Amino acid sequence: MKILLVEDDAALAQGLAGSLRDAGLLVEVAGEGRTADFLVSTERYDAVVLDLGLPDGNGTQWLAGWRERGIDLPVLILTARERWSDKAAGFSAGADDYVTKPFETAEILFRLRALVRRAHGHAHPVITVGDIALDTHAGQVTRSGMPVSLTAQEFRLLSHLIHAAPRIVSRTELSEHVYDGDQEPDSNVIDVQVSRLRRKLGAQAIETIRGQGYRMNGHREPYRC
Repeated sequence: MKILLVEDDAALAQGLAGSLRDAGLLVEVAGEGRTADFLVSTERYDAVVLDLGLPDGNGTQWLAGWRERGIDLPVLILTARERWSDKAAGFSAGADDYVTKPFETAEILFRLRALVRRAHGHAHPVITVGDIALDTHAGQVTRSGMPVSLTAQEFRLLSHLIHAAPRIVSRTELSEHVYDGDQEPDSNVIDVQVSRLRRKLGAQAIETIRGQGYRMNGHREPYRC
């Protein structure tokens, strides 16, 4: 999961970004609206955490502009403003969720995972494809009920494939959502990661579609207790 954090308080941004990275997310930070505007126009993110009190304009103004341009990625507003009028303005501008400061980092993480999951059409926090299950709240993967140990990059790659299933995911899309912007992995790096996942999940778990990319091999199923 790749997140853009738009926050002008450097200490707060550094702390929150560090905690989200520790949870396995990729996080880029922008300290002003114009930088965020450039990034959402040129990069692909799974969600944005947006402060309202930015030095170059209210966050709702930037958000409204993104929505007018058809940028529809999930946006979580994070602000110290608690008045209902501020919340209403945020939702009217196109926000998907709203959290006031002070906050618990775990809550931000849960809300981000829920926003991304729902953006892919998943209502339940556990997404199952064949015998592979991704618990988006716990950040864990199981195969036939047994936990699977994954590296951070393996987890991000598999999570993106599971969220997208049964759609084919190109190498370019995986690069944009799974790896840091300065890594620019070539296709061989992604192939190696997929091979490692197959050794842990079964040779048939991930299908290679020649010339197009990868997809999870198996039907996506609703979670059943």
